[in-house]
Amino acid sequence: MQAFRASFFQTMKLNHGQHLAYCTNIHRGETWAETFASLKKYALAVREKICLGAPFAIGLRLSNLAAVELSERKTLLAFQRWLEKNNCYVFTINGFPFGQFHGERVKEKVYQPDWTSPARLAYTNLLFDLLAKILPARIEGSVSTVPGSFKEFITTREQELEIRKNIFRSVEHVARVSEKSNRTLHLGLEPEPLCLLENSAETVAFFQTLRAERENDPRLAEFLGVNYDCCHFAVEFEEPQNALNSLVKNGIKISKLHLSSALKVSPTLAARTELKKFADDVYLHQVIARDENGRLKFCRDLPAALADHAKLKIKKSELAEWRIHFHVPLHAPAAPPFATTNDHLLGALDWLAENPKLCAHLEMETYTWEVLPPELKSQNVVDQLAAEYDWTLAQLKTRGLA
Repeated sequence: MQAFRASFFQTMKLNHGQHLAYCTNIHRGETWAETFASLKKYALAVREKICLGAPFAIGLRLSNLAAVELSERKTLLAFQRWLEKNNCYVFTINGFPFGQFHGERVKEKVYQPDWTSPARLAYTNLLFDLLAKILPARIEGSVSTVPGSFKEFITTREQELEIRKNIFRSVEHVARVSEKSNRTLHLGLEPEPLCLLENSAETVAFFQTLRAERENDPRLAEFLGVNYDCCHFAVEFEEPQNALNSLVKNGIKISKLHLSSALKVSPTLAARTELKKFADDVYLHQVIARDENGRLKFCRDLPAALADHAKLKIKKSELAEWRIHFHVPLHAPAAPPFATTNDHLLGALDWLAENPKLCAHLEMETYTWEVLPPELKSQNVVDQLAAEYDWTLAQLKTRGLA
């Protein structure tokens, strides 16, 4: 595999100009000092396993605190020099989690502040300011973000209007920064189960409303799109070809593809017992159940689904299925009673092979390392990330993308 890696990653770009990285939200780091330390400890170790000294792409996660600290002139200059010295570059930033993301209860707080808040707008704009300064020439830059809000936070039309206003204000900022920096930048809303935007239909409707309010403004198509997270859309029981084609048909940019996989299981008693291993108290693990007639039932979190699975009102049937928002390693083999939604991810890669110019950014995102059951953590985090690269590269190569 090392020979393949060396020949493949001459510039960390794929055959059609796409860029591939892993998202550094897998590592702890809320301050810039902590974030930078994780890059030096882990990202460089992964680079040495994957591309043997060739340019290495980084999918950077920055909290609001880290972004503010990095914006200090001397700190930013030091980071720019570190990137150059270590043959690394940043093409995308994960701007979804605003604050603490590891080591304590996150759950629904990950959506706060949402897009009703000026704090979310200021944070996102700052990320673009930083990205424009570290992004290499002739490479697109993207930032992914919360899909408006969590549904249960939104109770009035005024909140929805404020969300659209703030997102458009950010689009205006991205346009200004793009022009000033001579870079191509775009913001990607990331649909997620039980959020304001959770599936392709809701996403299309949102963009149509936004366009109706800003009629004939080309900036919406150029600087705003969707971060298509394969785990999230699979949990919604969407088919990747249908979902991606619907977004593109409606003029929505695919800003980034998150290469991610969810858990799926037939909810037998034995399976539910095993699922308790995944019911952590850190992240929100939404559950969507589908019965043999295709009806969907939603549950806010895995512990709640396990506590009273009858509330999902799914008939006992071999065809009944739960899909759980829990990012599992891409290379993890199916281990009964569990399966994964890798079929959705592979379908998204099939779509990309047919439409290679429609998305330039690919990012592997398995942020749940710290809360994985022990049997899925047989390797250290660097070896796991290297294994995810191996799996992903093989899948890209079979589709002519690498």
